[in-house]
Amino acid sequence: MRAQGSGRIINVSSMLGRVFVPLGAWYHATKHALEGWSDCLRFETAPFNIQVVLIQPGAIKTEFGDVMRAQFRTYCGDTAYKAQVDRFLKRMDDPRLMERATDAEVFAKVFLEAATTRKPRRRYAGGSMARPVMFLRKWFGDGVYEFVLRRAFR
Repeated sequence: MRAQGSGRIINVSSMLGRVFVPLGAWYHATKHALEGWSDCLRFETAPFNIQVVLIQPGAIKTEFGDVMRAQFRTYCGDTAYKAQVDRFLKRMDDPRLMERATDAEVFAKVFLEAATTRKPRRRYAGGSMARPVMFLRKWFGDGVYEFVLRRAFR
């Protein structure tokens, strides 16, 4: 990209790089890191006319939830976190949650825009729950956000 004098790097993070849910520290750590890396990389590559764009999907209809729930049941089902895991999985197993998720094909348009628009935004957030949840934490603060999480996952 430097040799050709331009390019675009598109990193896929998650809305969970800006917010968190219970029992997701391992996942959130990677997404928070990708957020910071992308921001720094944007500055470092700007002199070479290389753009860095970050995609922040919310709930998208994929197999990710099924895989995650299976891992929780396998590795956390009989640990000190069992009560938290059980509450978390009860919430995550609610079929209405996936009904509200965004179809992957719909979100593909976000990727296409990020990849092809002449002047891309730094971040593209979208998909079910992404913008409202990130807005809630940013503008109402950690206390309100954590209160909402405690209510949702009790």
